[in-house]
Amino acid sequence: MSLRFFKSTFLFLLITATGCGNQSESKSVAIAEDARAQVHSSLKTGAERTAAYLPLLKGKKVGLVGNQTSIIQTEAGNVHLVDTLLALNVDLRKVFAPEHGFRGTADAGEVIEDGRDPKTGLPVFSLYGNNKKPSAEQLKDLDILIFDLQDVGVRFYTYISTLHYVMEAAAENDLEVIVLDRPNPNGHYVDGPVLEPAHQSFVGMHPVPVVHGMTIGEYAQMTNGEKWLKNGVQAPLQVIKMEGYDRNESYDLPIKPSPNLPNAQAINLYPSLCFFEGTNVNAGRGTQKQFQVFGSPYLPKAKYDFSYVPESNEGAKNPKHLGKTCYGKDLSEEPRLDYLNLKWLIEAYNHTSKKEEFFNNFFTKLAGTTKLQKQIEGGMSGDDIRRTWEAGLEEFSQKRAVYLLY
Repeated sequence: MSLRFFKSTFLFLLITATGCGNQSESKSVAIAEDARAQVHSSLKTGAERTAAYLPLLKGKKVGLVGNQTSIIQTEAGNVHLVDTLLALNVDLRKVFAPEHGFRGTADAGEVIEDGRDPKTGLPVFSLYGNNKKPSAEQLKDLDILIFDLQDVGVRFYTYISTLHYVMEAAAENDLEVIVLDRPNPNGHYVDGPVLEPAHQSFVGMHPVPVVHGMTIGEYAQMTNGEKWLKNGVQAPLQVIKMEGYDRNESYDLPIKPSPNLPNAQAINLYPSLCFFEGTNVNAGRGTQKQFQVFGSPYLPKAKYDFSYVPESNEGAKNPKHLGKTCYGKDLSEEPRLDYLNLKWLIEAYNHTSKKEEFFNNFFTKLAGTTKLQKQIEGGMSGDDIRRTWEAGLEEFSQKRAVYLLY
């Protein structure tokens, strides 16, 4: 069959499947998967393995936890999972959206309101803001929740915190959870201090290092297995695995997972540069190189020949140091990291003109410990700091091994 056939037939079947019987439904699944295989056959995400999870949804009232990354890639283009499920006669009742909203355009930390999806009319409930956990009222007419979000493998990236609360709510309300697995673009390494329970927050809920090296499906299994949910409850969980996934390979995401992670370079640098969010240094918000540059008005122009001025833009309406010249570094051409790099953070602290204002309270939440700030202030080198993580990383790696799927 030709690619042109796949393109036209896939879209036709998605549009018309709702009026067909089981035979057409199975053809829709087959064409969808064939079309996807023509795009990049080496990897098939959980969402794209429709034949593996469609039978699990038959006769069930379904809710979806998703956003702009919840797509199926085809030669014809990206098809949102919501549209796919509706076209395949799935009884999809509601959508739940994480930080940045269902369309993924809101600022980090911006409160997201409930609403309706303008395309399908489905109710959309926010899981960011005052309501981070689906309520019993929101779940009362559902049998099953599908979770399909593109994570980036970092403890303070809040999609895994949303996963926690979704699984907890499902366990408490006797709902099944299906996680459609997606690749972890930072899955090739594990690094950073392990979170201490005293510093638990929405940007760090579990005793894992900053970079955990797990897919979202593997992380869901660990959340259940380690009984991290409230009162040790466990959600009825099924993970739809990927095909052709290798955690050591680089993977360019087809859609940015949030407004300030626009490309593979930003995603790779994010674990190291996000520490600047807990300081008086801007990490590229308000530029077109988010998490690929850093700078501050308090860093010396004589040492840093790179400068930029943060401006209001999508995902950063009021970035740090808005309208002020920031001196720092452009890291957009740095080689791919396979470890957490503290060099830039330590360097910025050592050269700032406002050491007493360098760290803020958010830094400890990001680090998951008070030790890192004290180590930097005490003059420890990056290598010496990283050596203090070794015992915690070894213990975590042993626990993690039980839950790996690939």
